[in-house]
Amino acid sequence: MLFEDNNFDVNMSLFMPDVNFNRDNNVLEPMEGFLRGNMFKDEYKPYKNLTYFKLNTTSEKEKMLLKIMALSFAINDLNLYLDLHSENKEMFNLFKKYVEEKDVLCKEYERIYGPLEITGDKGTKYDWLDSPWPWDNKGGSMYV
Repeated sequence: MLFEDNNFDVNMSLFMPDVNFNRDNNVLEPMEGFLRGNMFKDEYKPYKNLTYFKLNTTSEKEKMLLKIMALSFAINDLNLYLDLHSENKEMFNLFKKYVEEKDVLCKEYERIYGPLEITGDKGTKYDWLDSPWPWDNKGGSMYV
């Protein structure tokens, strides 16, 4: 397994605790797929002996943003799969669950930290230009 060499712990219960993932199928969980760059087990072929980098968050804000990014990636990758396999109900249900989870996380993030996108600014004044923006790095991780 790719994670055995670097003691990497992927806690997927943070992402979809109510989903019973069947690890026999070919689909990875959101964070693992995000780190690999592909949501499907048999599609990831590492270059030489390289593995992917562990992302560390330094705050609850970064943790939420990383979850949103991983779910967004999963949604996009499953969307590509469904473009070619639209009859796959299991994948479509997984896609819908990820969309729902991401929507909940985005609303919670925006409630606490402000808009993620220009369309998220629905307050009583135009807050989009107020700093910091979600991608502003304030001395934490260079990846989130």
